[in-house]
Amino acid sequence: MLKGALGSLVDQEADGFVEMMAPDGVMEFPYAPPDGTTRVEGREALAAYLDGFRGVMAIDSLTEPTVHLTQNPNVAILEFGCIGRGLKTGQPYNQRYISVITLKDGKIARYVDYWNPLVGLAALGDALLQDGPK
Repeated sequence: MLKGALGSLVDQEADGFVEMMAPDGVMEFPYAPPDGTTRVEGREALAAYLDGFRGVMAIDSLTEPTVHLTQNPNVAILEFGCIGRGLKTGQPYNQRYISVITLKDGKIARYVDYWNPLVGLAALGDALLQDGPK
């Protein structure tokens, strides 16, 4: 989904999201719940962070993103949603995202992920804070 949305701005040879990140790329979560992760620095740290969600959440589908190009040719804003569920609670995780993505040399240098933490807490319960990565 992300490669198609960003097109020529991002390395189309990357195998997945983590490979699209610059080695020193940063991902930020401004609306993370209290005691949640607000910033992850570096591709390896991001891979470990995302791996922590494997046993906690399942994403079944993503909506087609709406892409907003900005006056800065290296910055794009995406709106999209997902349908999923908390694996430990069985509760739905139906989330909407707005992502501000800054690219450099075909890699994501900064990814700011705006999402509703209440949806995460409802679906994942304490797993969002206890079992999810910090």
